[in-house]
Amino acid sequence: MKAFVRPDSYLTLHYRIDLLTGPAAGSTFANTFDGKPATLQMGAGQWAPGMENALLEREEGSRFSFELPAAQAYGDRNSDLVQWVKRSVLEAHAGPGMEFEPGDMVEFPAPNGSRYSGVLKQIEGDVALFDFNHPLAGADLRIDVHLLGVL
Repeated sequence: MKAFVRPDSYLTLHYRIDLLTGPAAGSTFANTFDGKPATLQMGAGQWAPGMENALLEREEGSRFSFELPAAQAYGDRNSDLVQWVKRSVLEAHAGPGMEFEPGDMVEFPAPNGSRYSGVLKQIEGDVALFDFNHPLAGADLRIDVHLLGVL
């Protein structure tokens, strides 16, 4: 008997995420087909809800592709999430003597104790510009999937 993906399933799968729009359109964001399969716990926030919804009721062993507009994947880019941060804050969370370059991903603590990441865009004097949008925000996606196992 074949298993089907439910909202609480654990999956073993291969997937490829291609960017259809945005500055990196035409590139592949992630691809597990050339290596070890990935695992995914449905409902745990590992994938955007719209991406998980496209997996629901799919049969173990199936191969399929789907496309999602940015709004159903990781949302549109939010200009409010591009912010200047004092270098003193950056250094307090990264450690003294840490060197940073544009493109580096830096983690910061959130008030609730969790962590969030931002991509360093530029440094000017005693401030640094960070983009806290999800890396896939604003991009329409094409996702290819091979469901190897469903628990």
